Amino acid sequence: MDRAPGWSVRLKLTLSYAGFLMLAGTLLLGVVWVFLLRYVPDVPGSPPLDLNGHTVQGPGPPALQGPSRHDLLGAFVPRAAEVLLFLLVFGVLGGWIMAGRMLAPVTRITEATRVAGTGSLAHRVRLPGRNDELRELADAFDSMLDRLEAHVAEQRRFAANASHELRTPLSITKTLLDVVRQDPSRVTGEVIDRLYDVNARAIALTEALLMLSRADQRSFARERVDLSLVAEEAAETLLAVAEKYDTSIETSGEVAHAIGSPALLLQLTTNLVQNAIVHNLPREGSVWVTTGTLDRSVALTVENTGEELSPELISTLTEPFQRGTERIRAVHAGVGLGLAIVKAIVNAHDGTLALTPRAGGGLCVTVRLPAAPPPDLDVRRLPPGSRRRSG
Repeated sequence: MDRAPGWSVRLKLTLSYAGFLMLAGTLLLGVVWVFLLRYVPDVPGSPPLDLNGHTVQGPGPPALQGPSRHDLLGAFVPRAAEVLLFLLVFGVLGGWIMAGRMLAPVTRITEATRVAGTGSLAHRVRLPGRNDELRELADAFDSMLDRLEAHVAEQRRFAANASHELRTPLSITKTLLDVVRQDPSRVTGEVIDRLYDVNARAIALTEALLMLSRADQRSFARERVDLSLVAEEAAETLLAVAEKYDTSIETSGEVAHAIGSPALLLQLTTNLVQNAIVHNLPREGSVWVTTGTLDRSVALTVENTGEELSPELISTLTEPFQRGTERIRAVHAGVGLGLAIVKAIVNAHDGTLALTPRAGGGLCVTVRLPAAPPPDLDVRRLPPGSRRRSG
């Protein structure tokens, strides 16, 4: 932004210090002058006055007992002017030095900002000294650079992974088309099915990336959502998949109202339940979906049976394109963005996501969101219940 040139903050502070010192000195000299005038007579040679304003008669002749106000004015004004001149010089020099010392941290923060503006996010202010407002500002700026640097690194890693994931189906499609182009007689049902599968994977990956971008941008309308109904709908949607692979889904819990996007919260729950089905036992697997309320938050928990998972592996599952144990399901295997989308949706709703291993194998995922405020009108709460679905 183009701005007209102006005075520096250091000069403004200097003039402020000097002006305040001059004002204080003037007031002090004015008080002294008024105080002295009370005890000096108007007429030369008149006796002085006491604290009550009465005449004090001394032992000597009246003419020799004290000066007049005119004499005091001639002696006081030059000295007062010298004092004010000294205060002006002292205020300007001292204010300039003090302003420079006070603004030194701001100069370092400005330099760090300029360095960050060039694209170098590794520079930090690291302002020494005890805690005060300027050091809090410097620490907050350093924390912002830490988060910004981590975010940029994550975005670069995500872009590289997304490019790699998208390149794979596109390369396969190009190879199949080259083969068909060289020998049109090889256009068989198997080639068409392969092209269909590859294209479906590319579409699924693109839709997942769009969903992830939408969640990160928080560009959605918020309304009151009952997580228990969302859990029921997600379980109903994936019931056929669970039955096909001999996995039971059990939903239970109480009404849990949150504020957010119904579509995104349904996508979140569907991803969790689908992952619970994909990463499960080969036969007779189980998935449990529960909802509840605690204090000022609501919780959605999805647990499943499966292989034992280490804490180190679990800590990487929410990263984009990170996959856990080998999938035993070929259908609905996803594109490696399921939990990454869940994490983005949770963050967009100001919630928390916790992944912990289950004793005996499997995973427990807990999503906690801020509870919706109570509605103006009484809402009839449905009684807690559970429903078991099995294949």
